[in-house]
Amino acid sequence: MENQNKNLIIAAVLSALVLIGWTVFFPPEQTTNPEGGETVSDQAASATAPSIAPTPEALAQATQDANAVATATSDQLAQIPRIAIETPDLKGSISLLGGRFDDLSLEKYKETLDKNSPDVRLLAPVGGDDTNAAKPYYVVYGWLPAGGYSADKVPGPRTVWSAPDGAKLTPETPVTLTWDNGAGLVFHRTISVDKDYLFTIQQSVENTTDQEVRLAPYGIIARHGLPPSKSTYVLHEGAVRMSDGKLEEIKYKKFKDLEQSAGEGQAELISVADNGWTGFTDKYWMTTLAPKTGPFTSVVKYSGEQSDIYQTETRLPVMTVAAGATQSADTYLFAGAKEYEVIKHYQDDLGIVKFIDSIDWGWFYFLTKPIFWLLHWLHAAIGNMGWAIIALTCIIKLIVFPLARKSYISMAKMKELQPEMEALKERAGDDRQKLQQGMMELYKKNKVNPAAGCLPILLQIPIFFSLYKVIYVTIELYHAPWIGWIHDLSAPDPTSILNLFGLLPWGTPEPGNFLFILSLGILPILLGVSMWFQQKLNPAPADKSQAMIFAWMPWIFMFMLGSFASGLVLYWIANNTITFIQQYTIMSMHGKRPDIFGNIKSSFAKKSGGKAK
Repeated sequence: MENQNKNLIIAAVLSALVLIGWTVFFPPEQTTNPEGGETVSDQAASATAPSIAPTPEALAQATQDANAVATATSDQLAQIPRIAIETPDLKGSISLLGGRFDDLSLEKYKETLDKNSPDVRLLAPVGGDDTNAAKPYYVVYGWLPAGGYSADKVPGPRTVWSAPDGAKLTPETPVTLTWDNGAGLVFHRTISVDKDYLFTIQQSVENTTDQEVRLAPYGIIARHGLPPSKSTYVLHEGAVRMSDGKLEEIKYKKFKDLEQSAGEGQAELISVADNGWTGFTDKYWMTTLAPKTGPFTSVVKYSGEQSDIYQTETRLPVMTVAAGATQSADTYLFAGAKEYEVIKHYQDDLGIVKFIDSIDWGWFYFLTKPIFWLLHWLHAAIGNMGWAIIALTCIIKLIVFPLARKSYISMAKMKELQPEMEALKERAGDDRQKLQQGMMELYKKNKVNPAAGCLPILLQIPIFFSLYKVIYVTIELYHAPWIGWIHDLSAPDPTSILNLFGLLPWGTPEPGNFLFILSLGILPILLGVSMWFQQKLNPAPADKSQAMIFAWMPWIFMFMLGSFASGLVLYWIANNTITFIQQYTIMSMHGKRPDIFGNIKSSFAKKSGGKAK
């Protein structure tokens, strides 16, 4: 029994280490966001391929223009006309100042469960008023001159575009913006949007002069300061990009490392030969630029502590526009929720290569992807995400049952040898070597492998961690109800032991309050109880240290997981319950029915210093 308990402790500790190492939340360092401007390009541009070579004067002018926009007052910005965006899933507007996307909300998703809650705001403008309190987060397009052409003759962040009167961007009505530079070049930007979250932007230039010109179109996503959500090692939040099939995830902290290694305002550039995309990803939302065709340069940069702007760019090659000719470049802009079916559609039908990998599948992607698909299918079939999680847990437990069965049978065999083990300990006394030799002979004689009970459990850890990862990242949990008091499976259990689960007239601590961890709801308590009952399938270890670890473990997990999303806690309760039933049944079939109530009585007797009767 001692070796059996050691195996259980090893498995439990390793499982705990995996869970703790990947689920403990670390809030990112928050910095003050002083007024500052976007840096549309930078000195590093001169180090790119020869096809992308805007002049230093153009870069300086673009930066100056952008700073002027960012420091403009609310009144100044409010005077700029806007084009309304109305689709089934999006609502917002495009500012004609720079033609920037800086006002976008998600119609299907609310910030809270309150029926009067505002929609989730994805993009927000510079200089917003109190109703637009989100940090500036926007997308802007433009052109950079090359070959000596003047920087003030191309559209940039301060360019005021013109649009048809009463223009409104809908899936049925694209909008074309126009700007004439007064020197023979007419620029057009045609914007269309589908019913979900994808914009198509066609940037074109018409050369009516008698000389060729050289220009380079670009797209920028700029984020002022860090997002309000806390960072976690379970999930990637920050920049994400695909470059010719290679996925790269860059945490916000890495942006600052880039500044330290390359200098303030410098950029990390990757030349993309054929296809790719780049942008920012949050837990449930994403903003991404994807040129229709390559080549292009993918850029990630940080402006420095003073302006504190995180930025990703797609820079297209310089175009040579002959006299009397017109050239254009098309780019996709994804701005919305990371819904699996929508993103997969853009990947499969529109050719945005490996776009589904913008969802953070983690290390065990070969497991998380099929598990995600199964959960998605169960949710569609059942219609309730809570029951879908329980059904998924049952299916996964059924799949790994052969491994679990070997583990439980090994435990039953070890229990059969317990009397002989106790006799061997008495004969060996303090001679540890004699005891070890006797144990090995006993195992060999009875064909028992002491590691057999632990190894199957260890092999299941990647599977169950993958299941945990899927439940954590899937957007279907967002504001998804289950039963009774659980109205949002992506949020902690709203009930609390501190007010007797709503019977007392005071509220409970908010997340971030140090008392929040004590505000246990019904689900976390059920989690602790399920772990405790599972533990009582076996007698407490004779070793006092092992017994103490076993006694505290359920309650430590209860407090540790109490503030996690209800969907995750529900998964652990279902997993513990199914494990209990499987282990009890298999051990009973092998003649060693667990004495659960006897083990409980014995444990209480040991705590009180007496003996179980």
